[in-house]
Amino acid sequence: MSLRRIEEADPALGAFLTCDPGRVLERAERVDRDVKERPLPLAGVPVAVKDNICTRGLRTTCGSRMLEQYVPPYSATAIERLEAAGAVVVGKVNCDEFAMGSSTENSALQVTRNPYDLDRVPGGSSGGSAVAVAAGMAALALGSETGGSVRQPASFCNVVGLKPTYGRISRYGLVAFASSLDCIAPLGNSPRDIALLLGRIAGRDPLDSTSAPAPVPDYVAELDRPPGRLRLGVPKEYFGQGLDPEVKAAVEAGIRNAGKLGCDVVEVSLPHTRFAIADYYIIAPAEASSNLARYDGVKYGFRAEAPEDLMDMYRRTRTLGFGPEVRRRIMIGTYALSSGYYDAYYGRAMKVRTLIRRDYERAFEKVDALLGPVSPTAAFRIGEKASDPLSMYLSDIYTVTANLAGIPAVSVPCGFTAGGLPIGMQILGNLFQELPLLRLAQAYIREFPVAPPPLRV
Repeated sequence: MSLRRIEEADPALGAFLTCDPGRVLERAERVDRDVKERPLPLAGVPVAVKDNICTRGLRTTCGSRMLEQYVPPYSATAIERLEAAGAVVVGKVNCDEFAMGSSTENSALQVTRNPYDLDRVPGGSSGGSAVAVAAGMAALALGSETGGSVRQPASFCNVVGLKPTYGRISRYGLVAFASSLDCIAPLGNSPRDIALLLGRIAGRDPLDSTSAPAPVPDYVAELDRPPGRLRLGVPKEYFGQGLDPEVKAAVEAGIRNAGKLGCDVVEVSLPHTRFAIADYYIIAPAEASSNLARYDGVKYGFRAEAPEDLMDMYRRTRTLGFGPEVRRRIMIGTYALSSGYYDAYYGRAMKVRTLIRRDYERAFEKVDALLGPVSPTAAFRIGEKASDPLSMYLSDIYTVTANLAGIPAVSVPCGFTAGGLPIGMQILGNLFQELPLLRLAQAYIREFPVAPPPLRV
């Protein structure tokens, strides 16, 4: 069924970079045999995997010419755990190059389109993951989150996407962009899907020193318990200048509906939100500059042909192998870390990050969760912001702070524009509070379902 749907819909959508039907069917047959001997909670469930998560024997490109032919010799811990539960990886899906982008337009390999409007972006950088779920090509998907890369495409494509607490899911096998921000993150059609997937891949991993030893709840068993009389905060900074009126109206309606679940809704303040984009776009590029230094044409990946000498090989390999957005961020990050500028840029950015984290700590002393928009707009047209990096970066204004603070957040569908484009509302919680978030999201979607318009494919 999944392979048939990929064959039918993906030529128009461009979500999949690698799909090997023979490998998929062989894996499905093995699961059929194994499930007769022991229970497998995800037996036969088709899962699409973002192409920056390593899969042994299956090409992993990061949407980049630099790794276009790279086949990992190992799988990420999250993939190992999924397959141990019986899941079937149906393919690797497109993303912005090295997860750097908000539209999946920065992929060096192909364009991915929104299933609700083929002229619009699916969001990014996990656009392929969101499209695979939204278009029915996979039941579940793995993406990655560094600054909103799962929540924003989930919002644009009318699916549910969870950014977990930093450390909740092992990063082993996730190709590094910004190591203090990166998270593997699940997408599905419902909070129940997310709970099912999260419960299989969360938990401490000795291969990742940043993975947390926190106990993993039984998310599925606890999901349908009433959320109780929660106190929900609405950050006033999330409803100012730049928020599209249709998005604002839909999210405000969603917040009112959340109040009808027996919750108290109050206004709160996150005063350092106005510094979030500037802060993120110093810290993330600085870490990217360090992490991407390994792609030099020597060890693995793309190498420029016939270099004159070692320096020429370095220069031409990185110029030809990286796309313009990746090169831009490497240069920004290198500058921010350079001698004489470190304290003025990176050092100061880390201090602001602490202030942003403290904003959340104070807010969660008063409320159980926070509600707000995911993105200032619904999905924009392909090419609309490609030549305006600042406008593209501002797409992440409401999402980057969760990554800077390390807290969990989930995007749930809350409405559509007059033109039929999906709108998401995000729910943010305190550290390791994924279960209360999913429980609230489940109650919300059950009581206030949104009838989507038909897909374009």
